[in-house]
Amino acid sequence: MYKGKKIGVVVPCYNEETQIGIVIGTMPDFVDHIVIVDDNSKDKTSEIVESYKAKQPEGRIQLIRHSENRGVGGAISSGYIWCRDNGIDAAAVMAGDAQMDPADLPELLDPVVEGRADYSKGNRLITGDAWNRIPKVRYFGNTSLTLMTKVASGYWHVTDSQTGYTVLNRRGLKMLPIENIYRSYGMPNDFLVTLNIYDMRVVDIPINPLYGVGEKSKMVISKTVFSLFALMTKLFLKRMFWKYIVRDFHPLIFFYIMSFVLGLLAVPQLLRLFLLWLCFGHIPIISAFAAGGTVVMAIQFLLFAMWFDMDYNRELNPRR
Repeated sequence: MYKGKKIGVVVPCYNEETQIGIVIGTMPDFVDHIVIVDDNSKDKTSEIVESYKAKQPEGRIQLIRHSENRGVGGAISSGYIWCRDNGIDAAAVMAGDAQMDPADLPELLDPVVEGRADYSKGNRLITGDAWNRIPKVRYFGNTSLTLMTKVASGYWHVTDSQTGYTVLNRRGLKMLPIENIYRSYGMPNDFLVTLNIYDMRVVDIPINPLYGVGEKSKMVISKTVFSLFALMTKLFLKRMFWKYIVRDFHPLIFFYIMSFVLGLLAVPQLLRLFLLWLCFGHIPIISAFAAGGTVVMAIQFLLFAMWFDMDYNRELNPRR
């Protein structure tokens, strides 16, 4: 136990026979249950986990084996369900590739077990050495996705949206639709949107990024970047509908709509200006004012909508 709370660590893994032993062997003693979810691995991941079970206290290691691959979200969902049904007070998630430093777990647990937050997540980008330690492609990709996730999720204070090192409290395990967690690589982004819809308090915790420990990334950036952008748009619309129309109402929804409409109106106006300049070499002043005014108003409505959104979600940003 940790500070009187029952702790479970969900470990989603797929083909991690070389790394899963490191994860188990370095797990802190205060962790009551290590819930390892083998997402239909093709290697000896499960066999290695079984060999470790005999070396641990009875019941400490729980192995869940999927008969089909459900993706990282599906594996975390299975782990969360086990934690919810077995009285876990705080459910952490650590990847099976040993990229998450066990020494960071107490700091992630503290705001949750002390009741200051419902969900804590690691942040690898806060550390001053992150630029040098994180592969550059991942760093730029993560930063770009973080900016989009801020808009989509409403957690404007959250950065490093793609990290999977997290802790969820018992309230979240009971309230959230954990059976329907998004299965693919957009899972962290989708889950943040769900947390916001349910008004869960989220806090960022600086963590130590570990690379070069034998892990192999399974994400192909060229295949996921466009799908993740489409997902962000879908998640943004989902949050607007459920949070500001169904579950509550806020006029910021009209500001976003007006910004979108004015933005669409500005496109043909700007195109017309370009054609006039191309064909006649000059642009009528009234046309320039009309196009400029439309663009300015679209930007103003967008900024006001974002400001209202930030203010409305301020209470979901607890101080560490």
